[in-house]
Amino acid sequence: METIRLLIGRNIKIYVRDKAAVFFSMLSMLITLALMVLFLGSMNSDTIVNLLAEYGGVRDAAKDRMNAEHLVRVWSLAGIVLINCVTVTMTVMGNLVQDEEEGRLASFYIAPVSRGCITLGYILSAWVIGTGMSLFTLLLGNLFLMGKGEGFAIRTFLILTGMILINSLFYAAASYLLTLFVHSQSAWSAILSIMGTLVGFLGAVYLPMAMLPGKVGMVLKALPVLHGASMMRRVSAEGVLADTFAGLPAQVIKGYSEGLGITVSVKGEVLTIATQIVFVISLSIVITIVSAIISIKRSAKER
Repeated sequence: METIRLLIGRNIKIYVRDKAAVFFSMLSMLITLALMVLFLGSMNSDTIVNLLAEYGGVRDAAKDRMNAEHLVRVWSLAGIVLINCVTVTMTVMGNLVQDEEEGRLASFYIAPVSRGCITLGYILSAWVIGTGMSLFTLLLGNLFLMGKGEGFAIRTFLILTGMILINSLFYAAASYLLTLFVHSQSAWSAILSIMGTLVGFLGAVYLPMAMLPGKVGMVLKALPVLHGASMMRRVSAEGVLADTFAGLPAQVIKGYSEGLGITVSVKGEVLTIATQIVFVISLSIVITIVSAIISIKRSAKER
């Protein structure tokens, strides 16, 4: 355990000392935030207000606008946090690629340290930093919401923290598996750049599910990115979603939630948060096992 702790500390120090890495690991968040504030936020809130107006009846237009903007803010924040879970862990896992390219990894392997400890050192350091940066983003977002009188309750914040831990662990394990097939920093940087953009689409952050073709939506439902974003959105928007659509048929709320990726339905059945959590954890276990098998086979060949 002491060896793993030292390896985790070493990888964290490398990441923190590289100011450029810290900045670029947050770049996707900054880009998404700018998109939400400058373009998508107003468009999405207008869509909600227009939807409410279609059903007529006596409604408070000012209150509807306020609730719509609140809903869009928490929806956006959940997506941004999920993006951090992906991109930050991948950035930290770049330490492994760098160590391999510069020959340090070979030195670790000939040292009296098991490969399992070395592997855990990389995965857990990515998990710790990914969780920390995502929680920092959530905290900043919550402070912003508090300034508008919309901050999360302590229970909601704690649930979101647990979801960040789960998602960050998955992407740390997935990043490690990916590094087993990447052996240069330039290749890893290219993959990171692609994923930094792609994750926003995979999680239905840049484009809501309702705007995507049906077949594309089915593909996204098979990926953990959408489920990670969905579970966070569902918890974040639980109260304001009910307030926004108060007085409207339940089918309207269901349709809107599915269209924005707040909930995910398979064969007409809305998946529970527990099901989504089990899905992400199960994938984490499978990926870890696959990574271990590949590492063991490579180790056997080297001998």
